[in-house]
Amino acid sequence: MTHRERLVAALNHETPDRVPMDLGATRVTSVVAAEYERLKRRFGVERETVITDKIQQAVKVDEEVLRALDVDTRGVFVRGPDRSADATLPDGRWRDEWGVIRRRSANGYYFDLDTSPFSEEPTSRDLGAYPWPDPDDPGRYRGLREEARKLREETDYAVVGHCPGGWIHISQYLRGFSGWFEDLALRPEFATELMERVLDLSLRMAGHYLGAVGDLIDVVAVGDDVGMQRAPMVSPKMYRELIWPLQRRQFTFLRERTKARIFYHTCGSVYAILPEIIDLGVDILNPVQVSAAEMGDTARLKRVFGNRLSFWGGVDNFRVLPRGTPGEVRAEVRRRVGDLGKGGGYVLNAVHNIQPDVPVENILALYEAGREMKM
Repeated sequence: MTHRERLVAALNHETPDRVPMDLGATRVTSVVAAEYERLKRRFGVERETVITDKIQQAVKVDEEVLRALDVDTRGVFVRGPDRSADATLPDGRWRDEWGVIRRRSANGYYFDLDTSPFSEEPTSRDLGAYPWPDPDDPGRYRGLREEARKLREETDYAVVGHCPGGWIHISQYLRGFSGWFEDLALRPEFATELMERVLDLSLRMAGHYLGAVGDLIDVVAVGDDVGMQRAPMVSPKMYRELIWPLQRRQFTFLRERTKARIFYHTCGSVYAILPEIIDLGVDILNPVQVSAAEMGDTARLKRVFGNRLSFWGGVDNFRVLPRGTPGEVRAEVRRRVGDLGKGGGYVLNAVHNIQPDVPVENILALYEAGREMKM
């Protein structure tokens, strides 16, 4: 099979010749920059690293690395705007285009939340007066169609579009995490208004993005966490009443603008609300966080939901990838492919971006094992 045929067959719940594999086609299936520098050295890549997600320090993986690992996917990412309020402040903190201020600690890898612009009991009037980002800025979408068309017509790779979204997270960053949760319980009308405003802007961006590439991609990826380590982020009742209707609007919007399979990223334990997530029109669940409650039994996930859902990820990055031997990594790959890949419906990848504590040998073992796994 070609790389594209392999992935499309798997997502059609057909048995491919081997398990399809991803690295870096989205901002949540990549490598953190500090780790990527070591991976580049292993393959002799000297080109400067390109960051696709500044908060997470996720990178655009170079073609030489993707080919060496025989990765089946290639990603198409939205660009930065021509005009943006994004700035580095005099004290070294970073203010993004939403007005959220972040700080990177001296020994840290990521930009952690520092200051939320709506942390002080905001009102609807405050939302109306806020300087929101411009979703129509042409810089975000310039050259996307040409890039996607080249991948579609000149390569045999599966083309993955990482679509603007993340409106749940952005509303959390704007309000602050504790304030956001308090609003859901005590001021649900305001919480909904904030989320709707961010969703409106996200959908404007998504509309431009899919207008450029929607007919050229095989998968459209969006992400917004609704799970935590032990349970969903909010009660299933609150999820259904306050968050699910807005997600329904989002996924209906996507479905109307592309025939690509919809990939939804949510970390954490979401077993209790997976039926609702599937009912949104989601085709693919990522990252399958096997270290979270009720997510580790991947055979059960496949048995209960595998007829309606594909899985993308699942290779444990909590213990096995950072602390295991290459042999243990290969065994983990065999387990997840065996559980999730029968009859298709699985794409091999680590649980989330590969972190700086993972030995390069374990990354190589992951993809070597994937290449060896016949279906």
